[in-house]
Amino acid sequence: MIARHLHNDLVERLRLVPAVALLGSRQVGKTTLARSLTLDKPLIYLDLERPSDLAKLEDAELFLGKVANTLVVVDEVQRKPDLFPLLRSLIDERRRNGERAGHFLLLGSASPDLLKQGSETLAGRISYLEMTPFQLNEIGADWATIDRHWLRGGYPESYLASDDSSAMMWCNDFITSYIERYLPMMGVAASPIQLRRFCTMIAHQQSALVNLTQVGNSLGIDSKTVRSYLDLLEGLYLIRRVPAWSKNVGKRLVKSSKIMWRDSGLVHDLLSIQSMDQLLGHPVCGHSWEAYCIEQICNVLPKGTSASYYRTQAGAEIDLVLESADGTIHAIEIKRTLSPKLSRPLIESMSTIQATSATIIIPSGNPYPLSENVMAMGLPEFLITLIGDSGSR
Repeated sequence: MIARHLHNDLVERLRLVPAVALLGSRQVGKTTLARSLTLDKPLIYLDLERPSDLAKLEDAELFLGKVANTLVVVDEVQRKPDLFPLLRSLIDERRRNGERAGHFLLLGSASPDLLKQGSETLAGRISYLEMTPFQLNEIGADWATIDRHWLRGGYPESYLASDDSSAMMWCNDFITSYIERYLPMMGVAASPIQLRRFCTMIAHQQSALVNLTQVGNSLGIDSKTVRSYLDLLEGLYLIRRVPAWSKNVGKRLVKSSKIMWRDSGLVHDLLSIQSMDQLLGHPVCGHSWEAYCIEQICNVLPKGTSASYYRTQAGAEIDLVLESADGTIHAIEIKRTLSPKLSRPLIESMSTIQATSATIIIPSGNPYPLSENVMAMGLPEFLITLIGDSGSR
């Protein structure tokens, strides 16, 4: 099994707090990680999509009251929101008995915003962790690994498939399951055909500004409905919004968020890309690479660091702006080349946003300077610098 960097953090949280919510999209490996835990207490696993386990919680107070001194893992917890008030009561009772931590591990496929009852009821008693598909820094950094990860995405079943064709077939099945089963469970009333068209339109605009009205007109729905679909996909950890850098600098700035599918394999399947040759010749190639790099970077940002992008109406742009907790600003440009050039628009944009340094991300290679404060650096090497900064904070 590929070791997940989240493992140690999860164990530490269970040692410190009564309940931990491990959240992320379906099939990222939450259950596998939970079942692999070795703790100083027994583990009981309940899958709320299994009727027999759901039946055990028909009288949840009776069942959970009999399993003290255990870690109870509840999978797909969003299917039973009425469980949260009982968990709060049990946690408080066990606290009074001297049991301070490690009571419940809740696995869910929806963000805290979609688990409103849980986030409100268990306030002060729960810690949230997000689990992503395989990150590049978890699986290696050579050329073959990067290309495979970029094409197939990071979902374990896709990345570890025997060949690219099998990987993309899995991605297609994954998307179909969301469109035909999971999104309707979350209250989406659109037909599967309409939802797939919507998902494909977003894929065609990967890492771009999405015109909600235009998308709505193409699908025969209003822009508010389009926004609600995007909000839901974001809450299910499927898409990422990167907000515009918005400091008042006296320029006309683009203010809309960039929208991108978080997993590159899903994008490529929606666009019928089945191989690296097809990807490199496809019009979305550059945007797909940019979104892939942004996702890998955002997954390892140090605590307190915010990410945005900068673009003026005149076309000057910085792909990613990282602002640390102390106010230091770092500019990132993403290129699919091993010999990037230092452009005047980048230098001028750095001056405008007061960035003290910049990195031009390339696929791989040893870092080298392009100017006094601008480095060219491979994606794996840049991730290592971020992880180092995160560990030092």
